[in-house]
Amino acid sequence: MDYLKAFLVGGLICAAVQILLDRTKMMPGRVMVSLVVLGCILGAVGLYQPFLEWAGAGAAVPLLGFGNTLWKGVSEGIGKDGFLGIFKGGLTASSAGIAAALVFGYLGSLVFKPKMKA
Repeated sequence: MDYLKAFLVGGLICAAVQILLDRTKMMPGRVMVSLVVLGCILGAVGLYQPFLEWAGAGAAVPLLGFGNTLWKGVSEGIGKDGFLGIFKGGLTASSAGIAAALVFGYLGSLVFKPKMKA
């Protein structure tokens, strides 16, 4: 049941974003930044953690989850390092995910031989 819930929640988030892209003039970069900022805001006001516990990976994997991870890192960094934690915390919390995206993106480019668009 957890897999179904995660699939449905992640799918609904992606469907809402696709509708936003199709129905508005927002560019994909702005939509992605908006999702990260929304995840930070929802994490800051305490709404994202209960949603994350209920939805599991369906809420953790999309960009909303990345924004929440940044927020958690920043809040922990401020508690540990003070003002400097604002800059260090988010990078520390999200470094594993960013590194994994870079490594797997590079491996994918080796396997699939990407080409420039004509």
